[in-house]
Amino acid sequence: MNFELISRSPEETEQIGRIIGENSKEGDIIALQGTLAAGKTTLTKGIALGLGIEESVTSPTFTLISEYEGRLHLYHMDVYRLDTTEDFLSLGAEELLYGNGVSVLEWSEKIMEILPDDVITIKIETGTEDERHIYFSNWNHEGFKNYSNGQEYKK
Repeated sequence: MNFELISRSPEETEQIGRIIGENSKEGDIIALQGTLAAGKTTLTKGIALGLGIEESVTSPTFTLISEYEGRLHLYHMDVYRLDTTEDFLSLGAEELLYGNGVSVLEWSEKIMEILPDDVITIKIETGTEDERHIYFSNWNHEGFKNYSNGQEYKK
């Protein structure tokens, strides 16, 4: 399913991420796309919360891969500093993609050609001030049927 949500604050972006995490399944690969400061890490923080991860999530820009334990493992990868898909593969990251958790890739535009066809793609575009347009492709899980932008989400 393809659709768009609009977030009007970082808190709402994190809340959308929480819904993603709560509905994610083992083996999901989530490809995040967007410019610097679009909200990719904020969305990932919410995904981690939805997976029951209590540890603080930060951008893995310099570590490239961070791993967290929750209901499912979260493999948080940032490929911004990589030049080629070969660089990504040489990290052994492909094993994590097909591992026993959920993989979230920031700056996934750089490696889309090696990702499977069923990858969940989430593109974040900035609007005015804190507004973000969040576009989902290949989202085939529950979670957003009763979601209304701006409402307080309650599980």
